[in-house]
Amino acid sequence: MPKTLLVDSHCHLDRLDLEPFGGKLENALAEARENGIDTFLCVAINMANIPTVLDLAHRYAGVYATVGVHPNDHEEQEPTVDTLVELAADERVIGIGETGLDYFRCEGDLGWQKSRFRNHIQAARQLDKPLIIHTREASADTLAIMKEEGAAEAGGIMHCFAEDWATARQALDLGFHISFSGIVTFKSADSLREVARRVPADRLLVETDAPYLAPVPHRGKSNHPAWVRHVAQCIADLRGVTYQDIVEQTTGNFNQLFRLT
Repeated sequence: MPKTLLVDSHCHLDRLDLEPFGGKLENALAEARENGIDTFLCVAINMANIPTVLDLAHRYAGVYATVGVHPNDHEEQEPTVDTLVELAADERVIGIGETGLDYFRCEGDLGWQKSRFRNHIQAARQLDKPLIIHTREASADTLAIMKEEGAAEAGGIMHCFAEDWATARQALDLGFHISFSGIVTFKSADSLREVARRVPADRLLVETDAPYLAPVPHRGKSNHPAWVRHVAQCIADLRGVTYQDIVEQTTGNFNQLFRLT
């Protein structure tokens, strides 16, 4: 039986620094495959980059796409539920997002962020496609809106998770998966590593969020999908299992969540 390969459950392939790869995305993906990663979820962050994300998903094997607008992005015209549903009709789109709330980078009246988040949840429910949720310094409001809008009906991922166990527990109770990025490898992330030990195996995912948040031993560099292996190894060490155990578990979780099996 062929060995199961790893999934990078959240990356921004259109934003990678390709200089180390001769300016070619195919070289970055080839390096990832050489390191045992063969599936990549390329996540949209605004309306302008959705066509590029969709193009990459159609051009490269193993690349899937999402459609959505990041909570930090200031759009002149807010994405409506109908717009999101129409964009997500593409056969390579398997999720909605990234969406959510971010009170770290945005200040003032953030009603527009909450309204945008609600639109994404409604679109995901209508499409029956999982949500990719970003939350930063906004966990209480994020969870409240998820409950109010019935996000549990769509399910999805709390991406690049960096909150506490209480937040994780509530998200798990709503049927969501918890995805860990390079942050879990940082020296200062003791409390997050404790969350990584406690998340049920069947709700666990790993990601790069490339080109951001490169894991140790590459912290501070521009991230790329091959380095998701360091996140997986860290999780394996924390949980006292083998690297291949984490590969098989997280890949199986991803495939089941997005109905790819």
